[in-house]
Amino acid sequence: MEWLLVSLGLVILLLAGDALVRGAVNLSLRIGIPALIVSLTIVAFGTSAPELLISLQAALKNAPGIAIGNVVGSNIANILLVLGIPAILAPIHTSHCNSKRNFIMMIAASVLFIALAADGFFRMGNGLVLLGALALVLGSAFYQARCHKKAEAAAVMDEEEVEGADPDMPWWRIIVFLLLGLIGLPLGADLMVDNAEIIARRYGVSDTVIGLTLIALGTSLPELATTVMAALRRQADVALGNVIGSNMFNLLAIIGITSIVHPIRVDPDFFDFDFWVMLGASFMLFPFVFLKKDITRIWGVILTALYLAYILITLT
Repeated sequence: MEWLLVSLGLVILLLAGDALVRGAVNLSLRIGIPALIVSLTIVAFGTSAPELLISLQAALKNAPGIAIGNVVGSNIANILLVLGIPAILAPIHTSHCNSKRNFIMMIAASVLFIALAADGFFRMGNGLVLLGALALVLGSAFYQARCHKKAEAAAVMDEEEVEGADPDMPWWRIIVFLLLGLIGLPLGADLMVDNAEIIARRYGVSDTVIGLTLIALGTSLPELATTVMAALRRQADVALGNVIGSNMFNLLAIIGITSIVHPIRVDPDFFDFDFWVMLGASFMLFPFVFLKKDITRIWGVILTALYLAYILITLT
């Protein structure tokens, strides 16, 4: 029954997150916020809402292993699995992408996160530092997008190109989407956290392991779906940008906001293995970003195999 409830919680989270994005995007566009700002902020925040609610619920229920494991495990899955499986289906031609700045910011965010975790707790001060770094990242992204827009590059966005935008959506539907998102997200998160803890106790594993595996994999499914479609459509910039952006948001926004709401204790076990796997996986993007290598099918198999090996090591 607990596995069923965890799955139900995940489905509710994903549907509620999508509803919140659709409602917030169309509300913002209706009240005159530019599509560019919406894409860089509301869409990015909304698609990470499930992870945020999971970490918040876990911190408030004194399950810090789930709160941090969710983020660290998601970042590992995003690189090894979310890029690995799509590359097996269709090579991702990252040699045409210019993601150097974002890659460097992702590495910097990972190092900052690990350095702050060395304190043993993520407290309000740590959270403010992470959110300050997030503001710099968003500012840089906004500046880049403005430059591309002025140059009439591919980054020009119309309202129809913003995820979830529908210029003809009536007000009542916008309100329904917002309510479904705001009600569904905490409900889904509550179901997942409560039942994940029961599963952890039943099988004699820690909350940390559950967060790093079951919950992290579940909350990475939207990124996997997006990247598969981007790979099949030969949109390498979308595939790589989706992973890098999601990882930065996980570290800076989710833990930043959660630690302001409630302190999060850092399990020392994270420093034995998982933090370094996350950092090492991030550095694995180096040849694809700086050396203009494509993520071929062989690389896809390697990345996926490394993720499976990580899961096996974590569970044993």
